[in-house]
Amino acid sequence: MKKNEKSLTQSYYESHHIDGKRLRQSFLESERGNLFSNWIGIDKRILDLGGRDGTLTKYFIDNNNVIIGDIDENALAYAEKTYCIETKIINLNESLPFPDNSFDVVVMAEVLEHLPYPLITLSEIKRVLKTNGEFIGNVPLAYHLKDRLQILRGRKLLISGDPTHLQFLSYEDVYELLSVFFDIKEIDILKGGKKSKFFPKLFARNIAFRCISLSSYDKNRK
Repeated sequence: MKKNEKSLTQSYYESHHIDGKRLRQSFLESERGNLFSNWIGIDKRILDLGGRDGTLTKYFIDNNNVIIGDIDENALAYAEKTYCIETKIINLNESLPFPDNSFDVVVMAEVLEHLPYPLITLSEIKRVLKTNGEFIGNVPLAYHLKDRLQILRGRKLLISGDPTHLQFLSYEDVYELLSVFFDIKEIDILKGGKKSKFFPKLFARNIAFRCISLSSYDKNRK
């Protein structure tokens, strides 16, 4: 493929997120931005995967060294111009273009559900994280009570009407997936109402996660 020729994945992504007028928009922006900023702190080297135009990234730029990695060239150009931030074109279906132990924090918000091979991507995130580095993000959930009722009515799962969702993950699925490579330190329910605090598996519709990357030795000791 020629250098300036777009992949089918990139073209499809851009047609949905740009023509769909989703540039400079971020789900629960202030809630997620403030939460992630508090979790991250300062003086960190951070990789924001799928950070697009920096709308969420801007909350943790100050006093940190941040790189946004995304496949959307237009969004990255906006982030560079607006926030003076380093960016890199990255296809999450391939190996991450960074050495081992490169980052203190990797952020991946509203991205996990779009990945065709999430275990491969998560293994790459673990590789580029330092030991005891943090993996932070959030993901929409499927199979909560509302979805189950939709299925009983004969409707398909389609989270937020987004056709680019490839993974339909329950609360248990997310926990199991993250636990393969990380020690989960905190789960915060972003959407689901009051009942979700007591019955997250039934009512939580979007959760934020904070994980620690452990060495193989530490992981085997658990």
